[in-house]
Amino acid sequence: MFLAWNEIKKNKLRFLLITGVLMLVSYLVFFLSGLASGLENLNREAVDKWQGDGIVLTSESDKSMPQSSMTLDQLDDIEADNVAVLGQLNAIATSGDIKANVAIFGIEKDEFIMPDVTEGEAFNGENEVIASDSLKEEGFQIGDELELSSTDEKLTIVGFTEDARFNAAPVLYGEMATFHRVKFGEAAEQNDDQINGVVLRTNDLKSVTDNEDLETIEMEEFIQNLPGYTEQNLTLSFMIYFLFVISSVIVAIFLYVLTVQKISLFGVMKAQGISNGYLSRSVIAQTFILAAVGVAVGFGLTLLTGAFLPAAVPVSFDIPTMLLYGLVLIVVAILGAVFSVLTIVKIDPLKAIGG
Repeated sequence: MFLAWNEIKKNKLRFLLITGVLMLVSYLVFFLSGLASGLENLNREAVDKWQGDGIVLTSESDKSMPQSSMTLDQLDDIEADNVAVLGQLNAIATSGDIKANVAIFGIEKDEFIMPDVTEGEAFNGENEVIASDSLKEEGFQIGDELELSSTDEKLTIVGFTEDARFNAAPVLYGEMATFHRVKFGEAAEQNDDQINGVVLRTNDLKSVTDNEDLETIEMEEFIQNLPGYTEQNLTLSFMIYFLFVISSVIVAIFLYVLTVQKISLFGVMKAQGISNGYLSRSVIAQTFILAAVGVAVGFGLTLLTGAFLPAAVPVSFDIPTMLLYGLVLIVVAILGAVFSVLTIVKIDPLKAIGG
């Protein structure tokens, strides 16, 4: 450690460049992890809010709620501790000059998926809805009358609730009758038994239903099948993994070049009786110091950047995940130093000093 630290102090600029590169790589890794976490939350917030164990959809729906069409009569075929009916459709909501893509949930007020109201009041009447508080950031307010792209019906916001986005769209919660009017228009009364799915709370999902037309899906599996959810997460994860490899390669190249430049010096040190083990430990310690400092600075810059980002940027920093990624970056940097260690071990003192 003594040798490693003294060399860093003597060649500040050279090692500052290595630390700077590691800092930029770690900054990008941390930011991508926050982006991945934020986009993941955008898709699943409303589903997590249900705190359900599973959901029942039709077998032909391919685990997609919009493609599932059930009737209330099919509730007789479902056995669970708690059930909550759900209707869902997507629309564009307009209030004045403000527009937003929204997901409309039809629910029953006395069932467990009814959201907590954080501002305003719960829906009590015809065409009243509770809206995701993310819509406030776009300019929507309590009392706004919403025009919808798919119907002549108009909805009124009477309250807001936290953490309510489904597949990246803010959710509007209304009573099931409101959902039927929006979806079926004048034919609402003839279709007042139509729903999209049934959310469950139960300890035994396997025995929920024997109806072959229905499929019971674990909640996490349902989330994984949301459009674009898995593909998005895999893309960002692969980007992070590639950055780990890039980080290792960068460190390996830098340290190898530095080692080659110091071959004669290492030869003299070995001729004086300094062991390969001591020199190798010095290189590893040097790499650890550089990587730790670079990762720590990148970590701090990421959190600082997050504090100034606008709410529209879907970033959510998960500290345990970031710490894990930081540890991985340090480890792969040390692995990248192995090439320099191997070079040092192979140095012949006599040849190195020109003997």
